[in-house]
Amino acid sequence: MSKRWLPLVGLLMFACADDGPMAPEPTGFTITLQNVFTEYDFLKSGSFSTPVGATAAGPLAAGDAYEISFSAGLGSKLSFATMLVQSNDLFYAPAPAGIDLFDASNNPVSGDITSQVMLWDAGSEVNEEPGAGANQPLMGGGATGTDEGGVVQLVSASGDGFTYPAVDAVLTVTLTSSGTDFTLRIENVSTTTTIPADDLSVLVTPGVWVVHSTEGPLFTEGMADRGEGLEMLAESGDGSALSAVLTAATGFTSPFAPGVWAVHDSDGPIFTAGSADYGDGLEGLAEDGDPSTLASTLASAAGLTSSGSFSIPAGESMAGPLLPGASYEFTIEAVPGDMLSFATMLVHSNDLFVAPGANGLMLFDGNSIALTGDITSQLTLWDAGTEVNEEPGVGANQPARGGAATGTMEMGTVMAVADGFTYPALSDMIMVTITPIP
Repeated sequence: MSKRWLPLVGLLMFACADDGPMAPEPTGFTITLQNVFTEYDFLKSGSFSTPVGATAAGPLAAGDAYEISFSAGLGSKLSFATMLVQSNDLFYAPAPAGIDLFDASNNPVSGDITSQVMLWDAGSEVNEEPGAGANQPLMGGGATGTDEGGVVQLVSASGDGFTYPAVDAVLTVTLTSSGTDFTLRIENVSTTTTIPADDLSVLVTPGVWVVHSTEGPLFTEGMADRGEGLEMLAESGDGSALSAVLTAATGFTSPFAPGVWAVHDSDGPIFTAGSADYGDGLEGLAEDGDPSTLASTLASAAGLTSSGSFSIPAGESMAGPLLPGASYEFTIEAVPGDMLSFATMLVHSNDLFVAPGANGLMLFDGNSIALTGDITSQLTLWDAGTEVNEEPGVGANQPARGGAATGTMEMGTVMAVADGFTYPALSDMIMVTITPIP
């Protein structure tokens, strides 16, 4: 090298040394939040088989009663079914729409609801004279008569020519309620003369019940039995098959709400575990699924590299809740040393949200290798401590029942949920994955 270039080389080397090491290029990531809840038709269902005061299951004789206790949220209806034993395929049940558990003012219903119970013909076995038919259970029959191939209809519309006692001559059905808790009582008030052809009081059998919001959980009037077990209940008083169908369709399901995210290198940008909510907007996110205030706060917070919100499910064009099977996605950029925090509300709750720990997730390991894959195990269902919790999916102050931010103030701290209620495993509610962008 010519000596006349040496001073210039030295200057260049000095300049490079003075600038220090070059900053690493940011890595892009895609974060996907998928709602993996199983979508159930009903929140509550069950069966009844043991009369009050009895020690074993059995039919309901005169003077006895079945009682069922359950909880239900605003807008819920109740349906049930129990067989008239002195028949071929008749059963007592409300209309397919069910019985409203709350009135027009959202007050829980209490009192005598017998007038809303009817005697139905399952249309599966040809009727015989009540209390005298050879194919009825008390005569050794039950699911042994002639197939009818008919439809479910009121027995008064079946035109079978027989006379049946009025419902209130056989049953008194009442509801008692307190808030979202209910007890259904089905009492047999028949006598030995209620059915003229029989010198016994009427018997009714164990049955099934379901809390629902859509019409026709057990049958559709004017349509054939669905083959889900109603025929077995109506012909022989065995509700086990129908109960199993209801059980398989019963469980807790919830959407998630729009949320926020932040890339940061300082601790606790959204909350601190064991401390009260900062008052920066987490309460609005956790109580009514509104991330706007918290997103605005994060946008101007110190120690954050970037932040934002997510609200539009993948493949959709409008903001909305995250229903089972759907996903939210957002992208970020980060360098080694950065952490990721985010939060999304569990909608059927009072103030619960899913998030990583208070300090977020490390986006790179000690060797600057980017985080990738399913990170659900690093998340927690958190309680914001701002509103007293109610039963998930039932509480009147939860957003889906019109109660956004209207419940009892809790004045608590942010902590992992531990309220005595039962929740699915987090991995059965949500799956969160992170994928580095090449």
